This record gives sequence, structure tokens and C-alpha cells, in this order.
Amino acid sequence: MDAMPLEGEYGPSPAQWVREQVELYESSGGTQGTTLWDTGLPVVIVTMRGAKSGRVRKVPLMRVEHEGRYAAVASKGGFPRHPVWYFNLKADPRVVLQDGPRREAMVARELTGDERDRWWRRAVAAYPPYAEYQEKTSRVIPVFVLEPEHPAGAADTPAPAGD
Repeated sequence: MDAMPLEGEYGPSPAQWVREQVELYESSGGTQGTTLWDTGLPVVIVTMRGAKSGRVRKVPLMRVEHEGRYAAVASKGGFPRHPVWYFNLKADPRVVLQDGPRREAMVARELTGDERDRWWRRAVAAYPPYAEYQEKTSRVIPVFVLEPEHPAGAADTPAPAGD
């Protein structure tokens, strides 16, 4: 499925490695730049709207996929504060996720309780340094699930009106 792009002015990341990774990933159609530079582990590109600027923002995140849904782990390497993109998702949960050549409109939802714990375990299995990041910080690292905006099999017709 080819997702509709988020409209608006693109505001590239101030971090050079993020800009370069996003540019390579997108310019190759998702065939290059698909792994975190120093690890060889797969990443996805998440496109979102900036909470303050309103600009389109893009960030590579570790690929943590389960049954067509993805985790977005706001670790920021275990630093004391959440990454800026955390606040973007809280302000507007609509995103476009690119996994290799495939792009899909998704909605982000922050997880709590058992559901967060399950996704956290999946995330650590996919990228073990997450466990170290959690040990380095006093904050609980937020985990979002990115779910298809229009899940497969969802009816295109409204449910019948009823009592």
C-alpha cells in the first residue's frame, strides 16, 4: 500500500546522521540506508508533523514489527528527556511509516501496562541496547504502537444503525 504523504513543508532534522539516513532511505526507494549505521539492524522511517513548527518531520527508528504493527520506542539513547518526536506523536498521532519500499499510513498510540510490557520485550529482542538505555535513565521509556490507519479487512461501509 502506498500511503498518502503528509502535506506541508519538510523540516529536516538538525542531526546530520538523521538527515543522511532519511535521504538515503527515501532516495533509494527503501533499498539503501535500511539499517542503523553502526549495528546492521533494520530501521524504518516514520514521517510525522512537528508539534510546534507544523512542519513535516522524519526520523529513522529501529524496526520492531509484530503482525503488521510497529513499535516506536522513545529511548533517546537513555538520556533524561524524551526525544522531540515523542511530543510530535502526542500532538498528532497520524504518521506514515516506510518499511523498505512499503509506505503505510498509521496511527500512533502510547502504550501502558501489560501491552507496553509486551511491546517493550519485543523491542529489546529486536534491539538489545534498549535495556541498557532504560537502566541509564530514571524515566520510563515510552513505547508507542503504530497501527494501520485503515486495517486490512476493515469494512468500508458504515455499521448499520441500531438501538
